[in-house]
Amino acid sequence: MNSRAIKILRELLASDQPITSDYLAHILDVTSRTVRDDIKALNHSLHMHGAKIKSTRGTGYELLINDDQNFRHYLNQSLNHVSQEQALLDSPDARIRYLVKRFLLAERYLKLDDLCDEMHISKSTIQSDLRSVKKMLEKHDIYLDKKPNYGLKAIGNEVKLRFAMSEYIFDRSETGSKTIWRDQLSTIADADKEQLDKVWSVIINQIKENHISLADIAINNLYIHIAIAYKRIKSGHQVSLINQEFDEITKQKEYRVAHHIVRAAEEIFMVKFPPEEIAYIAIHLLGTKMVSQTNMSEAELENIMEKQIQIMTTKILDALEAKMHLGIRHDKELLIGLGLHLKPAINRYKYGMNVRNPMLQDIKLNYPLAFEAGIIAGIVLEQEMDVSIDENEIGYIALHIGAAIERKKMQSSPMCCYIVCASGLGSAHLIKYKLKAVFGSRIEVMGTTEYYKLKQIPFDKTDFIVSSVPINEDLPVPVIDVNAILSDKDIAKIEAFVEEDIDHVFEYIQEDLLFLNKDLQTQDEVLAFLVDQISKTTKLPDDYLKRIYEREEIAPTAYGNLIAIPHPITAQTNDTFLTICTLKKPIDWADKRVQFVCLLNVEKDSKEDLQHMYEMLGKMVDNPSLIQQLVQCKNYRDFINTLLAQN
Repeated sequence: MNSRAIKILRELLASDQPITSDYLAHILDVTSRTVRDDIKALNHSLHMHGAKIKSTRGTGYELLINDDQNFRHYLNQSLNHVSQEQALLDSPDARIRYLVKRFLLAERYLKLDDLCDEMHISKSTIQSDLRSVKKMLEKHDIYLDKKPNYGLKAIGNEVKLRFAMSEYIFDRSETGSKTIWRDQLSTIADADKEQLDKVWSVIINQIKENHISLADIAINNLYIHIAIAYKRIKSGHQVSLINQEFDEITKQKEYRVAHHIVRAAEEIFMVKFPPEEIAYIAIHLLGTKMVSQTNMSEAELENIMEKQIQIMTTKILDALEAKMHLGIRHDKELLIGLGLHLKPAINRYKYGMNVRNPMLQDIKLNYPLAFEAGIIAGIVLEQEMDVSIDENEIGYIALHIGAAIERKKMQSSPMCCYIVCASGLGSAHLIKYKLKAVFGSRIEVMGTTEYYKLKQIPFDKTDFIVSSVPINEDLPVPVIDVNAILSDKDIAKIEAFVEEDIDHVFEYIQEDLLFLNKDLQTQDEVLAFLVDQISKTTKLPDDYLKRIYEREEIAPTAYGNLIAIPHPITAQTNDTFLTICTLKKPIDWADKRVQFVCLLNVEKDSKEDLQHMYEMLGKMVDNPSLIQQLVQCKNYRDFINTLLAQN
């Protein structure tokens, strides 16, 4: 199975609704006919392994699995045995990853001509790829040293080189089994598999004996780093730590655990680890330890949290409330969970330790609002600690924030209503019980009354009125007019109010700021176009575009499903509105393809609750079918009607 077929299969697996060939063609940057041919070949293979791809005219493709065990076995084998040569032919990203691995593993300088022959590519292609390679390595303070007649070599701090190795030379995706990357580790570290298994056992035993709680991904990281240390020590490379750092680390409990692990590893590998290597392993334990209790009081929390962490947690929550008004400032679980997360994170930032987040893309795709809040938290941390927070860390923070947002939804109190009816008590009760049957706990009926008793309604405790008689008086709460016998249309009107349907969000989508089917070729062109259009009607700061790029540098705003939602790093406009642009053809936006761009402009110092606007954007991000329909729209009315039909 080639890499294009794998991408098709992954899209089908990830979607809970049919996907069209046009959508897949945009994602893969091929024609719809090529997609159909690929699916035909893929279907032939799947048919023998417990699954098939069903095609429905006018709807799209969907994956049907009839033998789960057979299909999973096939999936594991197929996704982990894609040939490197095929990947190189199919994907520029794969070429870049391959080059990064080659430079990180090379002991000598590498000549470009040799790499071109090795990869079967031209010199101009590899020179273009090298620009991306340099950017990836620069994140770890590693640079490519150029030596005339010798070539290029990755140069950097030994600790940073190892972190980069751990990040880039292993396939540790969720689709790759532990056996696969342990096999990789054996080859790359030049170690016997039996030796590596013994090291794994030592790590697990020491963690259990010393009651250190580590996530699976953290254990994997530690295991891989020990093997890398073995390879580097054999090659004559050692990490170095300044005395102050070394002394501080040796005082920690984690240093004693690291000492036991390293002494056992020395016997297994028959190589001497210097003291700095023990400290280096201890950094991993310091950087990943977790406190499992989260049901404690704030007073108990103070006993396990340094003052610095308490202050930072509070500043993050204050910033979130000030900028996004999510209503989660006093969520106790968030306060504790975020604080406990920051405790080990401090050590990661302090020692420049990378953290890998295998859930990052899923978080960005499924919880865009929480991820944006994570960006704000990351900015606070950068300001407070003078460190750079990458999007992997932001993703973990977003999980805590996302959980708080969901809790708020669950805990929201029911809306309170009064029923006004002129037909007598019987019909009023009929409306009441119908509402109870349809809406359950979402609505609390405070009471029923006749029209002439309107003034007796406790408006301060009432969210809205359901009335079967016309009310001409100006009341302090909304009135929903219905029939005495509730029809489906009446229920829909109440539903729209209770759910606060997206109708009121349309005030943010202005016809003169909706640009459909534009022939723009690059991300730069799109952003420049949108900012230019906004500036014709709205006063913008001179550095508005620059602030949009500042946000992109933290984490690209392309979320998958052909959608990007760029915005300035901080609120800049006098009003909140959306500027939307659809494109004739998808463009490259970081590592994603994008055809729908929504520039989000938020009012400075706004106290407005934007939760529903963010939810609408979240629905777009999570709905490939909707985006496919929106990019086909020719005018404002089509666009709005398409949105309405989805809500």
